[in-house]
Amino acid sequence: MDEKAIRKIEGHLRGTFANARITLVPRPRQKDSAEVYVGEEFIGVVFEDEDGDGSYVFNMSILAEDLP
Repeated sequence: MDEKAIRKIEGHLRGTFANARITLVPRPRQKDSAEVYVGEEFIGVVFEDEDGDGSYVFNMSILAEDLP
C-alpha cells in the first residue's frame, strides 16, 4: 500500500469516526496493508481488497477483556 493510499484511507477513517487521532502506519513486511492506531493504541489493520478495484477492508478485533 503506497503512501498516497494510506493518507487517503486515514483521512476517510478520521472523517467517518470523527477522530483526528487515527493514524495508519505501513506494515514493514506486508505491502498490501497498514496498521491502524488511535493515538498509540493499535486497533486493527486495513488491507487492499483482493479484487484490485481500489477498495479496502478494515479488520478490527474486540477482545473479551476489553468489554465491560
